[in-house]
Amino acid sequence: MDTVTRRKFLLASGVVGGTALAAGAGVYTIADILATAGEPTAAADRTLVLVTLYGGNDGLATVIPYADPAYHDARGELAYEASEVLRLDEHTGLNPAMTGLHSAYDRKELTIVRGVGYPKPDRSHFRSMDIWQTADPVRPGATGWLGRWLDQAGRDPRSAISLEPVLPPVLAGATCAGAAVPLGSVAVPKSVTDADLRALGAAMPGEPALQARAAACFGDLVSVDKLVTAALADDDHDGADDDHDPATGTGGAQSPLAAQLDLVATCVEAGVMTRVFSVSMGGFDFHAGEKAGEQTQLKTVDSAIGGFLDRMKRTENGRKVVVMVYSEFGRRVRANASDGTDHGTASNILIAGAGVAGGRLIGDQPSLTDLDNGDLKFHTDFRDVYAAVLTGVLGADPAHVLNGWKGDLAGLFR
Repeated sequence: MDTVTRRKFLLASGVVGGTALAAGAGVYTIADILATAGEPTAAADRTLVLVTLYGGNDGLATVIPYADPAYHDARGELAYEASEVLRLDEHTGLNPAMTGLHSAYDRKELTIVRGVGYPKPDRSHFRSMDIWQTADPVRPGATGWLGRWLDQAGRDPRSAISLEPVLPPVLAGATCAGAAVPLGSVAVPKSVTDADLRALGAAMPGEPALQARAAACFGDLVSVDKLVTAALADDDHDGADDDHDPATGTGGAQSPLAAQLDLVATCVEAGVMTRVFSVSMGGFDFHAGEKAGEQTQLKTVDSAIGGFLDRMKRTENGRKVVVMVYSEFGRRVRANASDGTDHGTASNILIAGAGVAGGRLIGDQPSLTDLDNGDLKFHTDFRDVYAAVLTGVLGADPAHVLNGWKGDLAGLFR
């Protein structure tokens, strides 16, 4: 197949954008990542898997203060009874859908940090996510906190990769950025055969280097699509992803969370150089009919992360993995008239893995009656959590990454 035809095909299919194809910037394949397997790293190196839940996940439907009468009064039909929750202690439980993470908590491989937020919270999905990803509540900038870690470390872009449609701001630094390796199906006309696809992914003699790289990216996208399809066929993840809604207006990857984590697991087991993986899931903006929808979403999250954690325990590399789950904000305490909840503020961060000092609830449950204009008052700045992760997982000085912020959440990791 001639290169002009291939270029038109690539542009039309959306496999690469015109700018990326012209500049060659940020275009990496899974083969590029796997090619780093076996490169020497420090024996104590850990790996961070950052899971972003777009849409404002309801913290009070995830980590439930079931024993507080104020919870039942505020939530009405959305509230869970004590007999329904997966108990963590005499006051708090997990959503009934979260059986895998509940088991991780019992194994002391899950810690929950409650009441996390930032001063003067913003209830816009996009502004608040910018704040979380840049780690600047006052003036969100153009660099993300993990991008600045890349800058400080002078690292190869493959040290931090995103499996999302585009590189998220969290991995963008001033002088270095992570690598985008998006997953997704290759949508082609029925008339295009497997032989045509192989030709599209094959470099042609004498063609420009960037067009050859675009060909490699397309070939890799085809192979990754097959890998993910096979992985999902081998493991149905309890059917949790069957009705997965791809990307949403508030963000999230197009590929199911389980598929993203399957590929992360493959990379970790291969021993690649990547220290940070960014994955995501959208669909948590439940302004109406929340209870059933939220439980379905949390079942998907739980199945994907629970299965991933079980797989990671089987290898030395996997036991060095730390999973951090967050969303841009929680929801308001009181249910609205549509059996949903509106944008709120403080919420929870989940931190899991074999190296986590787990089985703990860190921070008190914020009061459900002493509120800030109907919202929970935060008591733990999210930068404290970031500082602990930078120190305990990435071996970095948080003050250099977080504009002088040092944090005070010690003892999160073994």
